[in-house]
Amino acid sequence: MAHPKRKISKQRRNKRRTHQKLSSRPFYLDPVTGEPTLMHRVCLESGHYRGRQVIEALDEA
Repeated sequence: MAHPKRKISKQRRNKRRTHQKLSSRPFYLDPVTGEPTLMHRVCLESGHYRGRQVIEALDEA
């Protein structure tokens, strides 16, 4: 197994890790309600997914 000859400093290690951060999750505007919704998820406000009604909308009681 390969072993490093010298200890990698915290600064050098952190510089390498700066590119491994999380990106923001993709979303789209629901055409029925106009609310931002996560991709590949049913909009709970309208009950639509990809332009079709798949579940009953939640009642605002």
